[in-house]
Amino acid sequence: MLFTLVLLFTIQGLYAQMQLTWQDFADVDFEPKYNATYDVNFLMPTFGPRIKSFQGQEVKIKGFFLDISGNGDIFLISANPMASCFFCGAAGPETIIEVDFKEKPPFKTDQIVEVTGILELNPDNVDRCNYILNGATGQLLN
Repeated sequence: MLFTLVLLFTIQGLYAQMQLTWQDFADVDFEPKYNATYDVNFLMPTFGPRIKSFQGQEVKIKGFFLDISGNGDIFLISANPMASCFFCGAAGPETIIEVDFKEKPPFKTDQIVEVTGILELNPDNVDRCNYILNGATGQLLN
């Protein structure tokens, strides 16, 4: 009986989403690196061991929903509301996550949401965010 309970909790733990915090996403350093395509230096990430351990796993994160395209094409979740997000100067690129939703979400900019998806670390594609959640779903939080 004890063996069955231990096995059940172990299996359940393998399939549970990991709730991450913005501190987890801060486990990254940035160095300027020249990009010939755009003829400019970009800050390129070197991910730390903690955040690397979640690569390819289903994770959850709470934050502010942002529709940065304005037309429902590009979605982010941010540690900060739109007015103080990284591209407005109040934080760094580790405070946003690009989100590829399974279905177009009903959320509005700056609503607080919890998003679940498969974490992808992006070390080199400057046309995408450093953190991406694929196959994501979300829920509005009060």
